[in-house]
Order: sequence, then structure tokens, then C-alpha cells
Amino acid sequence: MARLPRLYAPDTPQLVQAILLPAEQALTVQVLDTWAAWLETETARLRIAVHGWALTPHELLLLATPAGQHGLRSLLQSLGRRISTQRKGGAVFAGRYRSALVEPGAWVLPALVWLETLPVRAGLASDAEYWRWSSARAHAGAGVCGWLTEHEDYWACGNTPFDRQAFYRGLLHEGLGSSAQGRLDAALHGQWALGDSAFLERIGQSASRRLAPRPRGRPPKPATPDPA
Repeated sequence: MARLPRLYAPDTPQLVQAILLPAEQALTVQVLDTWAAWLETETARLRIAVHGWALTPHELLLLATPAGQHGLRSLLQSLGRRISTQRKGGAVFAGRYRSALVEPGAWVLPALVWLETLPVRAGLASDAEYWRWSSARAHAGAGVCGWLTEHEDYWACGNTPFDRQAFYRGLLHEGLGSSAQGRLDAALHGQWALGDSAFLERIGQSASRRLAPRPRGRPPKPATPDPA
């Protein structure tokens, strides 16, 4: 089966997952700091608005709104070249990155919680906001990240920075239910759009391809008119 082209719709956030291949040398704090700096530099160069990010030795997750259709592809290609040079050559990512469009007002905050709790799920941190290479620190008030573009859904968490941070910190500690996490996983795995029917109809007019899988099975046969 031919693989589908990348899914894109203008001004729509995308959840992105890229799996990193193991490196021969041990990863250090300095290496992860360098990768984070490259992420900042390249997203600024490509005019990609980053709403959330998380980086571990094994995985990169982003929630971002690119300025154009090929921005995220260019970002992953550039990061791959930089990391490959650092590693003295070779492939960096395990296959193609995955992405899914997410509906503002419904799935942006769940997507942020999902990606920022990556270090907790991976057993690398006890609390998401204590992981150094993530936007969770900024969202929860434990640090700053000057190159984030806060999404409107995050701004709606409270009237003041303290209110927003406290509310969002509660979301992080509560985590996602299995249903929400399953829907995010499925959207990423299939590289579809995640949202209600009105959202899909609205962005479907400008999307680069279909937004959801076709129904399984054969299409129904057209009705045969009764003879006169």
C-alpha cells in the first residue's frame, strides 16, 4: 500500500512524534542541551510556532503550528542532519516522523499533557515539570522557555500567569485517561486529524489530503429503482 502524503491544514496545530535511533556514545546533559538549542534555532528559522515540546534520549515530541506545508518536514530534516554530523554520520530517526492535526478548544491541552508527560512515562522523571528538556517547566511555573508560543487554549487556563500555571500543573499531575491517550495514540499512528465532525469539515476544505481513514468494507450498492 502506498503511503499517504503528509497531512497539513493551514493555521492548525500538529502533534509530532519522531523516534531517535540509539547512539553509540552515551548521551550527556550537554548533548541534550545542544539538541534543544538546535530545536529553538530551527523552529525560529522556519517560522514554526512551538506550543509544547519534550525531548528524551529516545524521542522528540512537538505540538506546533508551522507557517507552511513543508515546515515540519524541513525541521526534522535539519535536525537529523545536525545530529548525524554530531554522531559522525548515519541515520538518526527510526523511520518517518508521525504527525496528527489536533482541534483547538478540545485537543490542544490533552496533547500538551500527553507530550509533556513523556519523561514520566519513560521513567526518566518523577514529575513532568522537573524534566529539563521540556516545555512542562514553563507551563507549570518551574522554569522559563522564551521561544514558546503559548496557544490560546493555554491562555484560557487562567487570568494570570500564576492561575494558568496552577491550573495546568493540576492537569499534568492528573494525567490523561486511557480513552484520551488512546485517541491521541491512534491519531498519531494513523497520521489523521483528531477532532469533532465540525472541525474535520472546516479544515477539510483546505487540508492536503483526507483527514480520516475510509470506512472498512465495500461501499453500499446504489439502490435499484423499482420498474415502472
